Amino acid sequence: MKFFIDTADLDEIKQAESWGVLAGVTTNPSLYAKTGGKLADFEDHMVKICHLCEGLPVSAESQAKTTEGMITDGERLASLAPNIVVKLPICEESLPATHTLAKEGIRVNMTLVFSAPQALLAASAGARYISPFVGRFDDIGDDGVQQLATVVQCVKNYTYGYWDEEDGPEIITASVRTPNHVTQAALLGADIATVPFSALKKCLRHPLTDQGRERFDADWAKVTGEQA
Repeated sequence: MKFFIDTADLDEIKQAESWGVLAGVTTNPSLYAKTGGKLADFEDHMVKICHLCEGLPVSAESQAKTTEGMITDGERLASLAPNIVVKLPICEESLPATHTLAKEGIRVNMTLVFSAPQALLAASAGARYISPFVGRFDDIGDDGVQQLATVVQCVKNYTYGYWDEEDGPEIITASVRTPNHVTQAALLGADIATVPFSALKKCLRHPLTDQGRERFDADWAKVTGEQA
């Protein structure tokens, strides 16, 4: 499974990239706002991310509300860098926009997916990536992992005539909160988990690992005669 980082913070992206595990970046308006970014700087900021992650997909979201606006936004965003992926929310307006962009060779990440029918429509329209959410189901007392399982199975049952040479469409597990979300997504065969940097760091940690390191340090101190 590939790891994307779900952030617009340049420092977080640099650190994740330095680990050698980064396969892509997803952003959204909320994440960009957290950086203190302004509208006038949005496109320049996306270009900076693309340069940091040369060759890796970087999702930049359109805020257009009409099909025509989404197509215009998508074409403009895709022109900023070859690794830009246009992010659109699943809705009546975005399906024809996705279809048009896909025919132009522009990759779309269909986001805010919460059901298998939504995911199937996105795939059929030509989305390169489909982003079902997990954590937000948990927020309302539903089972986000089970919902993800349904989406993965349904989408993987078929081919769609788009992005076949890239093994697409790929499922991006989104709204990831915990290492268990990552584990379950991998068990289900989701292609990608897009993970906030805080959750990515949690994936590194385990209490038995911490205990083991402390024990190794203490035992080595005995060998060297140094204070542990």
